[in-house]
Amino acid sequence: MDNLPSRDEIDRRYKWKLEDIYSDDELWEKDFADIKDQLNELEKYEGKINSPQNLLKVLRLKDEIGQKVDRLFVYARMRRDEDNANAKFQALADRAMGLVVEVSSRLSFIEPEIISLSAETLKEYIKKDTGLNLYEHYISDLVRMKDHILDAKTEKILAEASEMAQAPGDIFRMLDNADIKFPTIKDEDGKEIELTKGRYMTFMESENRRVRESAFKALYSTYEGLINTLGATTAANIKSDVFYKKQRNFNSCLEASLFQDNVTVDVYDNLIKAVNSRLDLLHRYVDLRKRALGVKDLHMYDLYVPLVKDLDKQITYEQAKDMVIDGLAPMGDEYIGILKEGFTSGWIDVYENRGKTGGAYSWGTYGIHPYVLLNFQGKLNDVFTIAHEMGHALHTYYSFKNQPYIYSEYTIFVAEVASTCNEAILINYLLDKAEDKREKMFLINHFMEQFKGTLYRQTMFAEFEKLTHEMVERGEPINQEILKKIYRDLNKKYFGDGIHIDDEIDCEWARIPHFYNSFYVYKYATGFSAAIAISAKILLLLGQNS
Repeated sequence: MDNLPSRDEIDRRYKWKLEDIYSDDELWEKDFADIKDQLNELEKYEGKINSPQNLLKVLRLKDEIGQKVDRLFVYARMRRDEDNANAKFQALADRAMGLVVEVSSRLSFIEPEIISLSAETLKEYIKKDTGLNLYEHYISDLVRMKDHILDAKTEKILAEASEMAQAPGDIFRMLDNADIKFPTIKDEDGKEIELTKGRYMTFMESENRRVRESAFKALYSTYEGLINTLGATTAANIKSDVFYKKQRNFNSCLEASLFQDNVTVDVYDNLIKAVNSRLDLLHRYVDLRKRALGVKDLHMYDLYVPLVKDLDKQITYEQAKDMVIDGLAPMGDEYIGILKEGFTSGWIDVYENRGKTGGAYSWGTYGIHPYVLLNFQGKLNDVFTIAHEMGHALHTYYSFKNQPYIYSEYTIFVAEVASTCNEAILINYLLDKAEDKREKMFLINHFMEQFKGTLYRQTMFAEFEKLTHEMVERGEPINQEILKKIYRDLNKKYFGDGIHIDDEIDCEWARIPHFYNSFYVYKYATGFSAAIAISAKILLLLGQNS
C-alpha cells in the first residue's frame, strides 16, 4: 500500500460520469438561475390554493422545482465527495445547499394551506380534477401529519433555519473527510504506511495482531484528539433534534423521526428489546472468537480478523464485478442486464483518493441513472459492498423507472432490504462455489460477521441514539465524557465479559457519520432481518438455498 493518489491520478475508467447529470458548469448555472423564475411563478399562488385547478398547478410546479433542485444538489455534493478539499466544489455544494434552504422556505406556504382545507374538501377537489389523482396519496399523508405541520409563518422560519440545523453534520464531515490526518503505522512487513479510513478495515482484518492494535490505537487516538469538538457537534445535533420535536408537537425525537415513515415507536423499542433478549448469542460468539484466535485476552481490535485464516486472495475490481454478476444470477436476466450496464456506463466511482469521502453509498437524481461511491481495497468485504450498493442502485433505477417523481424516493426503512438481500444471495453463490472446507468456513465467518455488524452493532448504535436523545429531552447535560461513558456501558452489555473493552473504543461514536442523521441506523437492523427472510424465499423457490 502506497500513499493515497490525488483525484487526477485515478484512471478515468474507474471514475463515475457526473457529466451525465450536467455536461458542463454552464448547464448547472442555467438550472440554478431558472429556479428563481419558477419560484416567483409559484409564489403567485400563495393564499390562493382554493380550487382544484390551483392546487394541481401548485403541486405540478412544486414537482418541477423539486426535481431541478435535487439534480443541482446531488451533482454538487457528489462533486464535493470526489475531493472534499477542492474549494471549487465546496463552494458549489454550499450554493446548492443554500438553494435547497431557499426553496424550502419559499415553498413552505404550500402544505399549511393544503391542510387548512378539510379532508372532505380535498376529496372533492380530487373528484373534480382527475389530474389530482396522482397526488391522492401525498394529500392523504399530509392529512395524517396535520397535527405536526405548523402555520405558514412558522414553517417558513423553520425552513430558513434548516441550514443552521445541519451545521453540526457539516462540521463533522469537513473534519472527517478533509481536515483529519492519521499517522503512519508499520504494516506486516515493517513498512511505514499512512493510515486512512479506507485502509483501516484492511488493517483490522490483518492476521498480525500488532498491526491490528497499531491501526486501532492510531485511529482512535486521532479522534480522541478532536473529542471535545466532536462531542460538541454531536450534542448540538441532538439539541437540534429536540428543538424540532418541540416545535412540531411530538412526544420525543424518536417519534418525530419515525413518524415520517409511518412507523411507530414500538417497532424501534421492540428491535432493541428483541436483540437484547439474545445477547447471549453474541457473548457466545465472543467466546468462540477468543478460543479460535487462541488469545488469553480478547480485545476490541480482535473483532474483525477472520476466524478462518485469510484465503490470501487479493481480488481485483474486475474479478469482483464478475463475482457479483454471477452471484446475483437468481435475480433474473433483466436485473443482471441493468447491473452490467451500471458497471460499464460510469455509474461507479471505484478507488480511494486523497480527500474523497470515505465509505460507500448509492445516490441519484430523478431522470438520470443512479451512482455508487466506493473505496475499493480488493478484499472480500469490498465484493459484498459492491453487491450491497448496487442493490441500492438498482432499487433506485426501478423506482425512477416505475414511479412518478413525487413517489420515486423510497424510504430508508425499505432501502436496506434490497441491498442486504443481494449480499445474502451472493454469499449463497460463493458457498456453493467454494473449493474446499476452509473457504466455506471463511465465508460462513463472514456471514456471522454480518449478523454481528448489522443486527447487533447497529442495534447498539440505535440504543445509543435513544439514550442520548432522552437525556437531552429530560434537560440533562451532555458532553464528550458523558457520551463516552454511555458508549462504554453499551459495549460492555452487548459484548459481555469475554472481551476487554479498550479505552479507545469509548470514543467510537465520534466517528460515526450516521449519528448526524438521527435514528437512521436501526433501519439497517430491521432491513437486514427482512432481507435474510426474503433472500431465503427467493433461493428456496429456485431450489438453491444452502
